[in-house]
Amino acid sequence: MSVGKRYVEAAARVEKGRLYDVSTAIQLAKETAHAKFDETVEVAIRLGVDPRHSDQVVRGAVVLPQGIGKTQRVAVFAKGDKAKEAEEAGADVVGAEDLAERVQAGWTDFDVAVATPDMMALVGRLGKILGPKGLMPNPKTGTVTFDVANAVKEIKAGKIEFRTEKAGIVHAPIGKVSFAPEQLEENLVVLVDALNKARPAAAKGVYLKSITISTTMGPGIRVNPQSAQRAV
Repeated sequence: MSVGKRYVEAAARVEKGRLYDVSTAIQLAKETAHAKFDETVEVAIRLGVDPRHSDQVVRGAVVLPQGIGKTQRVAVFAKGDKAKEAEEAGADVVGAEDLAERVQAGWTDFDVAVATPDMMALVGRLGKILGPKGLMPNPKTGTVTFDVANAVKEIKAGKIEFRTEKAGIVHAPIGKVSFAPEQLEENLVVLVDALNKARPAAAKGVYLKSITISTTMGPGIRVNPQSAQRAV
């Protein structure tokens, strides 16, 4: 029960109903992190959209300048010169039919999948396996491309994908508790900027409804959306 007690103590430091500015919220998140491991700092952003309508789904990808504190494993579906380019760029696994067979057999030990457009007929057959895990390559997030080298490098550098869930909320990591406050703040501002640029034309009214920062085991801290939209 000690973890529960620590959580209660941490939550008690967060003022209910208060909207914190970004800097204060990040500092508080770092101070209230109580796990014995380097917790991930996560953000939940509620957007003024209704994802039940296809023209209001917000989806995309952004390279967080400070990375996320984790090196992502990348699998690339490519052949010939493109396969070689992917390997040289640092892809963890590269293949075509052979890789598809491994995935078909249940292997999904990677964080992001990239595919050249000519491979999508093959990769499309893996939809039932990759789709539910959020691993399906998609042109909108830059993971279906002939420029596989750049795609792999960006993912390794801290590129993350974002997509609205049913309630119009986007969940994303912005780093680790061990990051400097300035690094976490820069990542958050860049993510918010990417969401603003991805705003659907069909979205009406207030777009950035709420922003909540938390660590893996810590309490949620609400952020004033205006303070997260400063120019980097």
